[in-house]
Amino acid sequence: MESHEVLRDVLKSTSAKRIAADLNLSLSLVYKWTEAPDPESITQSFNPLDRVDQLFRSTQDLRLIHWLCERADGFFIPNPKTVPGHPDRLMPATNEIVQEFADLLAVVATAAADHTVSAPEAKQIRARWEELKTVTEGFVRCCEEGNFSTLKTRSTPPRA
Repeated sequence: MESHEVLRDVLKSTSAKRIAADLNLSLSLVYKWTEAPDPESITQSFNPLDRVDQLFRSTQDLRLIHWLCERADGFFIPNPKTVPGHPDRLMPATNEIVQEFADLLAVVATAAADHTVSAPEAKQIRARWEELKTVTEGFVRCCEEGNFSTLKTRSTPPRA
């Protein structure tokens, strides 16, 4: 879906007038964002979604995306890179998810053993949780594609 289409859909459930007022912009500019870009225009006004995309493409810095996801009370998990292959890694991939979950439970159990969770323990729990989500997302994507050859090695550094 193109950015202008996303914004058009958003305006079906949100007031363009409210957006314009909240951002201190003209109503016509907000509506302009919902139009397909004109490839012939030299004075084209990019919408905010296109600008964020351009900023990311320019920097390739995932902190931008992580920040945006955090602002939406979410988490970014990159899609695994796919290569042609065979579903020969289903069991090892399944075992990796089970192991990640066990590792998370071990961290939680250790942290909660004294009936409190310190800030460093909470940070360690968060790190294990993020790793489990990442591994699981990779597994789900491979299930959808029927290709487990992309799960050969862990892309994250070993845990502390």
